[in-house]
Amino acid sequence: MKTRMPLANKSVLVTGGAGFIGSHLVEALLSGGANAVVVVDNLFLGSMENLGAALPSAQMFFYREDAADLFAMDHLLAKHRVEVVFNLATKALLYSFENPEGAFMVNASIMQTLLFLQRKGAFQTLIHCSSSEAYGTAQRFPMDETHPYAPATPYAAGKAAADLMALSYAHTFGAEISILRPFNNYGPRQNKDRGLAAVIPLTAARLLCGEAPVIYGDGEQTRDFIYVADTVAGILAAYATSASRGQVINLASGREISIAEVMQKICAYFNYAGAIDYRAARPADVRRHCADIQRAQTILGFTPRIDFDEGLKRTLDWYVGGNKA
Repeated sequence: MKTRMPLANKSVLVTGGAGFIGSHLVEALLSGGANAVVVVDNLFLGSMENLGAALPSAQMFFYREDAADLFAMDHLLAKHRVEVVFNLATKALLYSFENPEGAFMVNASIMQTLLFLQRKGAFQTLIHCSSSEAYGTAQRFPMDETHPYAPATPYAAGKAAADLMALSYAHTFGAEISILRPFNNYGPRQNKDRGLAAVIPLTAARLLCGEAPVIYGDGEQTRDFIYVADTVAGILAAYATSASRGQVINLASGREISIAEVMQKICAYFNYAGAIDYRAARPADVRRHCADIQRAQTILGFTPRIDFDEGLKRTLDWYVGGNKA
């Protein structure tokens, strides 16, 4: 029988909680009755605007700190008597091309800090959000959790390193750790900074400015997109289910779609019939991704509820509507 772990009346901490996925998780934790939701974010990509709906809550506490800072994290965990940490802090994949060392180390350093503090008893449970990028390009389909690690970028290598470190603590010390591997997230609040943005927010931003959309490579590369609300539901289910401890679990739709098809759908939404600007493929770009989500279905009872067309409409409505969500 699966043991269910209620969040009501718990004190939890979210690293990267002012970011895209993190801010949605913070709202869900507050709605779920958490006694205190402590947000740690250095605002590299996150913003206080993302926390607009959560800020009025007396149960939400924000700290502009680096989640890798051992002394700051030790202090905050003790101050708020935190029991559960949700680790979502990272830097964007494309940061690999600006600062490869930083893109790698941010993931490894935060994990090192969290594991040290967990082992010394500063908190009990760690729910860690990894990335499908740790797999690299698919070597078999669909990609289950036994797929080889073949990270192609420094960001992906840092994610893989953090995962392996976490698993080693789970196996060696019995640490309460669940590792979630979301595939391509999208939805309201996703970063649209042109230097670091993913394809959906970047394309929306270009079209809203009257510019042509851009495809890097031939557009036939595929991704498995998951809407942010489904990702958050999977994260919460992982905490609630004790059988997830010591496991790596994919969170995805289980369906692949080409970047060219995504572009067509975005252009149709904006009634754009102009040319698409094809540019050289990015180095180390993943060619194909499609997840096997049977483990998430079996262990977590996870089923994504928002199909891509509906999720894309909600996302683009948010960008067009002045980013109010």
